[in-house]
Amino acid sequence: MPFSPTDYAHMERALELARATLGLASPNPQVGCVLAHGNVIAGEGAHRYDARDHAEIVALKQAGESAVGATAYVTLEPCSHHGRTGPCANALIDAGVSRVVTATLDPNPHVAGQGMARIHNAGIVAEDGLLQPAARAMNDAFARHILTGLPLVTLKSALSVDGRLAPLPIHRPAGSPFWLTGTAARDEVHRFRHANDAIMTGIGTVLADDPILSDRSNLPRRRRLLRVVLDTQCRTPVGSRLVESANDDLVVFCATTAPNDRQRALRQRGVRVEALPALRPEQQASSDGVVRDAKRPELDLRAVLKRLGELEVLSALLEAGPGLNAAFLNGGLVDKVVLFFAETELGEASIPFADAAHNPFALIEQLQSVDRCDFQHEKEGGRGVDACVRGSLRDPWAETFVLTSPTI
Repeated sequence: MPFSPTDYAHMERALELARATLGLASPNPQVGCVLAHGNVIAGEGAHRYDARDHAEIVALKQAGESAVGATAYVTLEPCSHHGRTGPCANALIDAGVSRVVTATLDPNPHVAGQGMARIHNAGIVAEDGLLQPAARAMNDAFARHILTGLPLVTLKSALSVDGRLAPLPIHRPAGSPFWLTGTAARDEVHRFRHANDAIMTGIGTVLADDPILSDRSNLPRRRRLLRVVLDTQCRTPVGSRLVESANDDLVVFCATTAPNDRQRALRQRGVRVEALPALRPEQQASSDGVVRDAKRPELDLRAVLKRLGELEVLSALLEAGPGLNAAFLNGGLVDKVVLFFAETELGEASIPFADAAHNPFALIEQLQSVDRCDFQHEKEGGRGVDACVRGSLRDPWAETFVLTSPTI
């Protein structure tokens, strides 16, 4: 049966409730639930990790006896297994709802469809797929992590209109960031940081810019933004702003061959230092088979991401220089791309976006979908415009089983 306008309205509300949990639900998915009789809402809720209750339980507690005979609109399939809480599918059945509508099934192929099957087998109408694209987009990181154990990686760069990162170091002050974009675009960057569990950069950026890499969006989050530095030889200065501001939120990944005294010095300053085996020379080839520099050890980026996944990092924002941008792209480890373009032209004698194989404009053409928005800012002589272009290189849900609602 087709969904009604009332169905759409209630699922839109459930999605709104789920979106409000950004930064508060990870490492669990963002989920919203609405219980309704026709146009009348009996209860609603969303999941916040620290509060434990899933969205369905929050809504059922609010509805009380009014849950009997109601339709439950849930943005993600009710769970059918025991975790930190009991199965939400059972809770809906026990509450006496008459119908359950979900936006999308669980991305985990081992449990996908089981919650809806349990609801259907209890004699309750079970339907899925209402506003599925919006519900899935909200939980792309959860899907990526549950399917691969890796966080979803978003590559973010601010670029000149001709696709360059910054002037060469000799043309700008050392140890300070170079701003291409205006404050409105930079505020948007902090909203992107808020939407991620971690932010990653390389030692080159740390040495050149002395960044702090914090989330200054002033939006609520249950965990500090984890700041991650990829630093093969453990050269992160103990006097850097990153180290001086470390508060159980800074991880430096280095090679096991990195000098022990450097590792020890950082640990003494409260930095979490994780040593991983470096790639062997024959493993350092780029996507075209060319070895970049066999004399210099490089971190295994997939191993870094695997370790972050083990730390329950579902999403990571990559803000780095050309070397790491190229390495992540060559390794097929970038899921999404966010590029900010300023009106400034830097020319060829400036820092590139990545290597010769990755032109940012060609990268945009590879995106599965492209979303653009503009940010205006004041500048000398008038107003300037920064453009943001973003999209996905892969569908994090692509490996899920193709399932539909249970059939009789």
